[in-house]
Amino acid sequence: MSFIGKKISEARKQKGFTQEELAELSKVNLRTIQRIENNNNEPRGKTLELLCEVLQIDRSELQDLSKVSENNKIGAFVVNAIFLILLNLAIAVTFSYLVMPVEADVNSKFGAILLSFFIPFTIFYYTQQMKATERIFKFGICWMIYITTLLYAQGFRGALAIGFESWIFSCILIYFGVLFYGKVLFKSDK
Repeated sequence: MSFIGKKISEARKQKGFTQEELAELSKVNLRTIQRIENNNNEPRGKTLELLCEVLQIDRSELQDLSKVSENNKIGAFVVNAIFLILLNLAIAVTFSYLVMPVEADVNSKFGAILLSFFIPFTIFYYTQQMKATERIFKFGICWMIYITTLLYAQGFRGALAIGFESWIFSCILIYFGVLFYGKVLFKSDK
């Protein structure tokens, strides 16, 4: 519930009004009040003025709450961006550690193959509502940067040799495949 919707709902209940009574007193449509309190709409202009008048709420106080809400959204975006960057780095470092060293054996590489299935499968499980392309962009950007860097540093032939010899390309293909085609692999009610 938004701060404004929550404040209007609290003030209405404090005054002992039902939504229907508030609609009648303020001359605002009942459905509009329901949408405001359910955070589907944010009142503006005349609607906000009418509701504030009936509920005896200071309009500027509600607008200040709206600004605080907007600042919280920006803060959440920054925290989410930092988390995604750190998560992508952890994924890339983990796979590189398992397959890239010269002394990496078949067991280590097979472990990387298993992780390249289970990590994106877990990501898919918790992000089923997300579109596949958005999921790939958010959780696969590390691999896009990795491949670009490898191509730049080693050239096309060198990158192919390193990628297939170390099994990292196999891991990347499985990783992207599971992120993109997760719905095929995971049937759920979500």
